[in-house]
Amino acid sequence: MRAPTILHADLDAFYASVEQRDDPSLRGKPVIVGMGVVLAASYEAKACGVRTAMGATTRARHLCPRARVVAPRMSAYSAASKAVFEVFKQTTPLVEGLSIDEAFLDVGGLRKLVGPAAEIASTLRREVATQVGLPITVGVARTKFLAKVASGVAKPDGLLVVPPDGELGFLHPLPIERLWGVGPTTAEKLRKRRVHTVGQVAGLPETELVALLGKAAGRHLHALAHNRDPRPIETGRRRRSVGAQRALGRHPRSADELASILAGLVDRVSRRLRTGGRACRTVVLRLRFDDFTRVTRSHTLAQPTTLTEPLCATAHGLLATAMPMIREHGITMIGVSLANLDDDSLQLPLPFDADAEAALDGALDDVRSRFGHGAVTRAALLRHGDGIAVPLAAGLMVESNTCSTPTSGPFPPDVPPRTGITPSTRTRDRTNPAGGAPGSVGIAHRAPTTSGPGSRRCSADPPTTCPPPGAQSRGLLPPSDHGPRHVRHPRAAAAVQLTHRPRARPPGPRAGICYLRQIAVPGTSSALVGHSGA
Repeated sequence: MRAPTILHADLDAFYASVEQRDDPSLRGKPVIVGMGVVLAASYEAKACGVRTAMGATTRARHLCPRARVVAPRMSAYSAASKAVFEVFKQTTPLVEGLSIDEAFLDVGGLRKLVGPAAEIASTLRREVATQVGLPITVGVARTKFLAKVASGVAKPDGLLVVPPDGELGFLHPLPIERLWGVGPTTAEKLRKRRVHTVGQVAGLPETELVALLGKAAGRHLHALAHNRDPRPIETGRRRRSVGAQRALGRHPRSADELASILAGLVDRVSRRLRTGGRACRTVVLRLRFDDFTRVTRSHTLAQPTTLTEPLCATAHGLLATAMPMIREHGITMIGVSLANLDDDSLQLPLPFDADAEAALDGALDDVRSRFGHGAVTRAALLRHGDGIAVPLAAGLMVESNTCSTPTSGPFPPDVPPRTGITPSTRTRDRTNPAGGAPGSVGIAHRAPTTSGPGSRRCSADPPTTCPPPGAQSRGLLPPSDHGPRHVRHPRAAAAVQLTHRPRARPPGPRAGICYLRQIAVPGTSSALVGHSGA
């Protein structure tokens, strides 16, 4: 009988563990990550009943008054994830990432070189703890499904090896929720038939499961209940979707505020789309209401695209159709994901002119790659801020209360919808005072300040609010005075804000000046980017 060779490695309470690692005062204490909604909770907090997605300042605090609530630090979590995956790759080249904190590893080819899978898993846990400083749980089995179940049972900070002759004895007593694809709805259907364990699911004929759950789901659960999972480890698998979401808390949000937040999320995910060389056809809006029920709305475009504007307009159209539900049920989370991804090999439409929108997106991507995501932001987000956008796990199938229906709304005229949608003319605010239309783009630049000769630091003060735009400016601007200057990209229909504060530097001809550097954009006049004088 073949020995177990599949490892499922899953970091324990990942966000909370990173916070406890970086702040010794949090170790051994209940920790909640998330200011409005719980993004993660340490096992000390989970012992009090705190769970992900509940209100961090209301219900979670009531359940665990001693909990320390900390703001999420996505950059720290991303760095920790990369470090852990480096340890995975040092262990075996066959690594299939599932999310930011878990992966499958195939160690079948290492038996003669390193030893059995159990020994490799033990070494992996030790290396992650030593090199990264985080606890990790590993499940070992012959199939991916059973390895994942084993890691879930072994949590936290455990190691569980399922022997080949004890697979069904381990699996069958477990509750039905351990089966992939069994969520609240499916579990309720099974319990009505007095089916509570995996063994009871295995005892049902496949035809009965198909009649109860449908052809695909019935066959899927019947196979898993008998531990039939032939899927191999897939390395180099490309994402099936990219997305981001933002927790909003429980206070009411206006339609304009939600549109602004959604535009910021689309900016983030469309940049990731272009960076990966992909194009998308489907835009999915994800919402979570006050009662923590979730819905999705999606729309498929006629042609794949990488452009921010049609993606943003499509997302805003979906949001407009969902506003009656939001007003009725409230909203605690909004997210967007781009699906139906293709390689970025788009067919050029006639006439074969340079695409000004693509050139503008490319210029903004270059600025954000060099100076950070916050270097360029939409003017409408100056009042609300970018917030903390959490990446969505890619390639995972999750059972939820979803609905995908044809909608109507302000879709771009040049991107015709497929069914049931009539394009309508979009309007954009071309005057765009600070904090204007959700579709506008702004550049907020903070000039570096100094606390002494030779030292440089970033000003933490909020940028100055710009007055309404005045005269347009094109090309290279002369050194500015101490006030903010307003310029406009000729093709973006957007106000561009430059905020400058004089620096405390030794006197000289270049002290305390700020330039606008011109970036050439094919097919457009220019893209203006804030750049402080050296």
